[in-house]
Amino acid sequence: MNEHLDGDAAVLGVAAADDRRELYTLSGVTKVYGRGDSEVLALRGVDLTVGLGEFVAVVGPSGSGKSTLLQLLGGLDRPTAGAIAFEGRDLAGLADSELTALRLQAIGFVFQQFNLIPTLTARENVEAALAPTGLARREREQRALRLLADVGLAERSNHLPSQLSGGEQQRVAIARALANEPRVLLADEPTGNLDTRTGEEVLALVERLSHERALTVILVTHDPRVAARAARTVRMRDGQVATNAS
Repeated sequence: MNEHLDGDAAVLGVAAADDRRELYTLSGVTKVYGRGDSEVLALRGVDLTVGLGEFVAVVGPSGSGKSTLLQLLGGLDRPTAGAIAFEGRDLAGLADSELTALRLQAIGFVFQQFNLIPTLTARENVEAALAPTGLARREREQRALRLLADVGLAERSNHLPSQLSGGEQQRVAIARALANEPRVLLADEPTGNLDTRTGEEVLALVERLSHERALTVILVTHDPRVAARAARTVRMRDGQVATNAS
């Protein structure tokens, strides 16, 4: 069992990730928003598996259901029907407190908007993700500095977001997402606010970290150039998986 999973098993009731080939298993997942005439069927019976350490791109036009899928994978919302199993346990069966613990311990999020706290330095933004863990202040600081070094920002740790470029801000966001050593990184259009060259640098960083940490990456994008970096592409259309190919 991985060392950082020891404390998780009692809370989440799951086996160690390296004992399972599949991280996610989705069966007949449907998501409906609204009621009556305003009802929107965002996902329509999605079946999908994602293996440990995979780098998967989810692509499709606006309204295809890809962002809804990412929210469900992250435990930010619950399916209307069907099952989403994470490490063998159905997310729909977890209490809100258990979902919160899962997100803290196992899942990192990166978004198109960097969502950094403008009044905090790069180091402090990463440290903020560690606040719920109860780590001592010095340990939080040291871990944040190591993570910033991992993403190439060791010398920018004391800079505010306004003093960083867009690419640097996204690197801080990635470091923050990795602060609690998650097993999966969920990224929603992470290069959407970046120019082509900077976007390529961020994708290369995500690839490297995925390999180094055996990290599962599920990345939502509308850009075929971004999707081409992934080992597998899942194409969404009208709330369904249209194609699923390596």
